[in-house]
Amino acid sequence: MSETREPGWGCDAAYMNKERLLLISDIPGFTPQIGRLGSMMNYARWTTLQSVEGLTTAELDHLYDEQSNSIGALLRHIAAVEVAYQARSLWRRELSPAELSEWEAALDLGERGRREIRGFALQDHMEILNRVRSNTLRELAKRDDRWLHEEVPFWGGRPANNWFQWFHVLEDEINHRGQIRWLRKRLPAEGNPDNPGYS
Repeated sequence: MSETREPGWGCDAAYMNKERLLLISDIPGFTPQIGRLGSMMNYARWTTLQSVEGLTTAELDHLYDEQSNSIGALLRHIAAVEVAYQARSLWRRELSPAELSEWEAALDLGERGRREIRGFALQDHMEILNRVRSNTLRELAKRDDRWLHEEVPFWGGRPANNWFQWFHVLEDEINHRGQIRWLRKRLPAEGNPDNPGYS
């Protein structure tokens, strides 16, 4: 079976086979349940990248209103959440001061995100998403299915296992992908075939 990778994915550790995107199944190099988690993450990422395909820097930076996050900031947030859960679940720690310096604006979004996450081309965002995901997959390949069931105190001190933590990373990306699609359809109409006002 040939591996047909989508342009720009760059996740060498993943089994990014386009023909297998709709299969929640084994991935070579991963234990069975971690492979299934990876399958879901691969599909979610593919749809995220499809949702931003072809956007310019100006479109990535566009703010729908004064309270909105830009599409570019949401892409950076997706990466930042994954970094935070790498630290939390893989190494049982919070982000270091150096990591917070790099990722805090993307984690918090809001005014700081609107101010600081600007001027990046789509390729810049994709490279960051790919770098973070490659790190995740490299680390997940070192763990087994028992690790998914390890429990730690989580929100409000309630127990959560690693399965839940990575489910949360996945649902966070899917949630923000929905926002990205909504924002894309509302980009200024000039040159935007996704905007209903486009002619």
